[in-house]
Amino acid sequence: MQRLSFWQDYRSFVSVGALAGAALLLESTLTRLLAVAQYYHFAFLVVSLALLGFGASGSILTLMPRLLVSNPDAGDEAIDRLLAYSGVGFAVSVILAYGVVNLLPFDSYSIAWDRKQVFLFILYYLSLAIPFVCAGLGIGGALAVQRGRSHLVYAANLLGSGVGVILAPMALWLAGVPGAVLLSIVVGLLGTLSSKFKWGKAGRTSLLIGLIAATGGIAVLSVANLSGHAALGMAISPYKGLAYARQYPGAIRLYGRWNAISRLDVMARAGTRQLPGLSYTYPGIPPEQYGLSVDADSLQAISLVSPEDFTAGKFLPEALAFILRPAARTLVLEPGSGLGVLQALAGGGQEVIAVNSNPLIPEVISRTAPGFDIYHYAQVRNTVEATRAFLERDTGLYHVIFLPLTDAYRPVTSGAYSLSESYTLTVEGFAAMLTRLAPDGLLVTSRWLQTPPSEEVRLIATLVEALEARNVLHPQEALVAYRGLQMITALVKPDGWSTTELTAIRKFLEDRRYDLVWAPEVDMGETNRYNRLPDSVYYQAINDLFSAKNREEFYASFPYRISPPRDDRPFFFHFFTWKQTPELLAALGHTWQPFGGSGYFVLFALLILVTIFSGVLILVPLLIRRCSRAANSVNLLHHQPTIRKKQGLRVLAYFSCLGLAFLFVEIPLIQRFILILGHPTYAFTVVVLALLSFSGLGSLLVRAAWLPRRAALILLVVLALLTPWAVMNLSDALLGWEIPWRALAAVIGLAPLAILMGLPFPLGLTWLEGDAPDLVAWAWAVNGCASVIASVLAAILALSYGFTLVLLLGAIAYSLAVLVLPGQGDKAYTTQVGGL
Repeated sequence: MQRLSFWQDYRSFVSVGALAGAALLLESTLTRLLAVAQYYHFAFLVVSLALLGFGASGSILTLMPRLLVSNPDAGDEAIDRLLAYSGVGFAVSVILAYGVVNLLPFDSYSIAWDRKQVFLFILYYLSLAIPFVCAGLGIGGALAVQRGRSHLVYAANLLGSGVGVILAPMALWLAGVPGAVLLSIVVGLLGTLSSKFKWGKAGRTSLLIGLIAATGGIAVLSVANLSGHAALGMAISPYKGLAYARQYPGAIRLYGRWNAISRLDVMARAGTRQLPGLSYTYPGIPPEQYGLSVDADSLQAISLVSPEDFTAGKFLPEALAFILRPAARTLVLEPGSGLGVLQALAGGGQEVIAVNSNPLIPEVISRTAPGFDIYHYAQVRNTVEATRAFLERDTGLYHVIFLPLTDAYRPVTSGAYSLSESYTLTVEGFAAMLTRLAPDGLLVTSRWLQTPPSEEVRLIATLVEALEARNVLHPQEALVAYRGLQMITALVKPDGWSTTELTAIRKFLEDRRYDLVWAPEVDMGETNRYNRLPDSVYYQAINDLFSAKNREEFYASFPYRISPPRDDRPFFFHFFTWKQTPELLAALGHTWQPFGGSGYFVLFALLILVTIFSGVLILVPLLIRRCSRAANSVNLLHHQPTIRKKQGLRVLAYFSCLGLAFLFVEIPLIQRFILILGHPTYAFTVVVLALLSFSGLGSLLVRAAWLPRRAALILLVVLALLTPWAVMNLSDALLGWEIPWRALAAVIGLAPLAILMGLPFPLGLTWLEGDAPDLVAWAWAVNGCASVIASVLAAILALSYGFTLVLLLGAIAYSLAVLVLPGQGDKAYTTQVGGL
């Protein structure tokens, strides 16, 4: 086969990069699409299905080697054809998959009792994987054919993926999910046109028409989105809040807009009546409200009332904080649609600082309710920043810090919402709030009541440990908690409560008919007076917490996981323990929740599913090849070297370790950097960009004569082991910086590790190219399939044991790969016919 120089052959590398970029752009877009259309469970599936598609492409290439070579002298022509057709296949399959997602009547709520839904779910999953199979065919084929230059192909793959990661948030902000989907098609078709394959006139004309149509669609969608009139562009689950609101008689959509991190819709006449925790003693009528939906989920209320006329504010549970601290300088964290800000102003707040992590929310309220734009009152200063970053950077002190309840009620019994990270609701998060309190300042927050007690007990436990972290010796003296029928509200005063304040608290609760749950020297007879339950279960749970001699044993004795979340495991909503298993299995299919209430078990079901798929994709090609060789007594791959069984296991072990290691490092880093960068989308973009781009640069160094390869791999293991410590210290150091500098520092900080992470895979390909080039495609399949398993397993392990453990397992996987990789001169292969 004629060898061309890199510069002569650049079009193939551009084509590979474009395919990889299109795949990453689609992957990023699908996480947003499925989070809006269904629930976060589906967004979590995207990583696994993308990697499964790449694994499947390697298996196809192993089974069908003639996709790569039509004859010994035509290798370049064959791969050009494969790259070109892969781009077209990617574009067509994206359109078909988008249609399937929007037209398939899949119902996650009825899957436990409707067997048809299981089939629809598998079809749903596999249809979304097909575009990644197409992209993987082109990339994997180039890796297999470009012998001696596979490291350049791998670099093009990673660098192109990095470009795709950058394009995703830009496309989402500009044109929303439909526009980002079209852009992935455009990038894929550009990869097709970049290849050296000679299209006929009709073929090239068709490609250009497709490009022009998709580009025009992006332009139209961009205009609609930026003007606030973006159509949703997808079918959403009928159980989501926006779907309910749209069915309300006379409901109209006032505004619809995408940005990089969310989809916002404002609905009028949608029956919105939300004043969480409103006392039943309130004699008035709730104000007119619009409904604000974020990602098509439950509506938050935009109240069309001025603070002066908001009489209901004095009958909400958090009003007590403003009675105790009139004319307070107030900090309201993540107020969303602005109800918390309205409460602060109605309570007499003279200066209110609102901190929103989503910049689009204040803009949407200003556009849809200009006469009641709570964020533009003279007393209000709105800051767009993540809560933890603001608390670290800000130097002000506040009389009241208010963390309002803006998320919808979610039952915790099944662990159905476990995967949602919240760095605000951790011990470190509440401790950061306490540092910003002025002397005698108050922290007020509310959570939903659960039966039996769980969420509210975790809240109190987290506040207790945050107080202890701030050197409060008797946290039980600093806490007051009270409830209505649905919510519990906690007031925290680190300096301790005076007798006068406790009297005022009891007077407020009596007037508003709220039940005391905890206060210094509370008597059980004071609890459960107005909103009566069979027992004072919430008082008893909190009293047991304070009276426990060993707090860890108390946490372990509880039927749910209520130990306080920390930054290394920031899953406030993960309440599942294995003690729940009998209860969960008994209720399976009898609760109105996604996947029949299976909740946390969905992760294990997915792990089993992808492990089976991966096993099939890895083993079936080898079994078919063995049977074919036995029948024909020849090697299907034109007598290329084949591996002995022992060395075949070495290939399997090495590339499996790499797949596990990369994802065990990447996924917890993304989740950990949410704290530093403020949002999952930003963390995904920065971390994946840094890891892929610098790994691509690292892969270019593989064949450098000066590179001590074995030493570099050992250094990789050392850096991976140090990563948990480095990230923890980096978080503390960077949170006070502006976000552009945080992002830049994150990229620079990850660069050394990422460069070294780019070495092992092309080193393995170099190993194979010299002895068994026919196994390159299979190695691509093994790596992809191991990555699929790792993506799910990393999430399960992080939930139960934290990010540090997963990162350390990644380092161990890399160390095992180093041990498996043959040293220089290690002859692992033979030209004998036979083997696996």
